[in-house]
Amino acid sequence: MWSVVSSGELPHGERFEWFADMISREVMPTMLTSERPAEFSAEAALLDLGELQVSKVAYSPLRSRRTPALIRRGDPEQYQLGLVTKGAMTLVQNGNSCEAETGDLVFWDTSRPSDARYVSDGDPGQLVILQLPRDVLPVRASHLDGVLARRMPGGRGVAAVLVAFLRSLVAHGGECAPDELRRMGATAIDLAAACLAQHTDTEERLPAEVRARALLRRIHVFIEYNLGDPEMTPVVVAAHHNLSVRTLHQLFTGEGETVQARIRRRRLERCLEDLRRPEFLTWPVGAIAARWGFSGPAVFSRSFRQAYGVSPTEFRARASRNPRDGAPSVKETRTGRTAR
Repeated sequence: MWSVVSSGELPHGERFEWFADMISREVMPTMLTSERPAEFSAEAALLDLGELQVSKVAYSPLRSRRTPALIRRGDPEQYQLGLVTKGAMTLVQNGNSCEAETGDLVFWDTSRPSDARYVSDGDPGQLVILQLPRDVLPVRASHLDGVLARRMPGGRGVAAVLVAFLRSLVAHGGECAPDELRRMGATAIDLAAACLAQHTDTEERLPAEVRARALLRRIHVFIEYNLGDPEMTPVVVAAHHNLSVRTLHQLFTGEGETVQARIRRRRLERCLEDLRRPEFLTWPVGAIAARWGFSGPAVFSRSFRQAYGVSPTEFRARASRNPRDGAPSVKETRTGRTAR
């Protein structure tokens, strides 16, 4: 569950002072300034992921400076990886400087002096921050120095996977149990390491298991984005990631299902969601099946019944009578056939 603090209940004249004191006390000593402190507002929330934390912050425009004196006063000894989700920020550190906008990633070190400005136009700016202890990243500090205060576009490659993961974590992390959050923390470390290593040209020096887990996450995201393509098969997935089909299957050895089975399961789950939604009541079952990549209604109906024990039509009728009904129980798991 997210731990939330907000300036909203305080009088306007006290909000900036409260926020500056809270950040210096609970996060790290820093010098915050605002051009309009009387109009300032902010909200911060923290989610514990075991070895690391993720925080989301909404803020009025402000400036944050870490001087050598403030670092000596208190230092969490973290690397922090920020995703700008609204507004923009500038950062100066270690002789580098960058300007980052919505969708960009930025990396900094709490143990080095820095100067950051957070700006927004109208609505408060928003930032999601991975707070990483210095010893959890399997990348040498000397290699990470070159990434400090560098803009990393979040629209392609490993960075895009990390951005999608962080957005999903913000949306749904509060619903997860502590053990699930710890597992997602391990995933966050792997993705952050792969993203940073790619930008330092040291990707091949990562431990093999870290590279494999990051690659597997990229494959999962690719499958999710292409479920509606009836031509998506393990051969296509492997080719897109420059892998042999054999290597792809080896990556899935510890997943509890084959590549084919994952594609089929996720297609069925998406169809099940649509069959429950009122806006799709007028859609033929075959149209929903085609929307998620099934080659025909007969193939879809057979796969749906095998998985859930009822036909798609029967499930839709039951769901329309009682929208609160959960998904039917999975009746059978088959890992050797693909749903096409």
